[in-house]
Amino acid sequence: MDSLVVAEAVYPNCGTQGRGADAKADVGKPRYTLTPVSLIAAVTAVREYGCQKYHDPDNWRQVEPQRYRDALYRHWLSYLKGEECDRESGMPHLWHLATNAAFLIEMEGGQHE
Repeated sequence: MDSLVVAEAVYPNCGTQGRGADAKADVGKPRYTLTPVSLIAAVTAVREYGCQKYHDPDNWRQVEPQRYRDALYRHWLSYLKGEECDRESGMPHLWHLATNAAFLIEMEGGQHE
């Protein structure tokens, strides 16, 4: 997906499209607003925690995908056992699970184009 398509998806008034209601050709473009804001906030909170803990926002890229699979399972099983929050971070296990899933999606295929 090229940058202009992403820019138009985020800033509808940008790009080469006309300004009229019928001029906006958005058929087939991703509707990022369908993503729950709570999911974005949860992953962001876990990422901020990780940045404080590891002092490098890209540290997660140095980890093998299998470790994220294992972490995802640990958080999922803890959640299923009724443990709402991770003891170390104090954040919900589902937030950690979502972050691990996001890492795996990025590492194993990126975004669907």
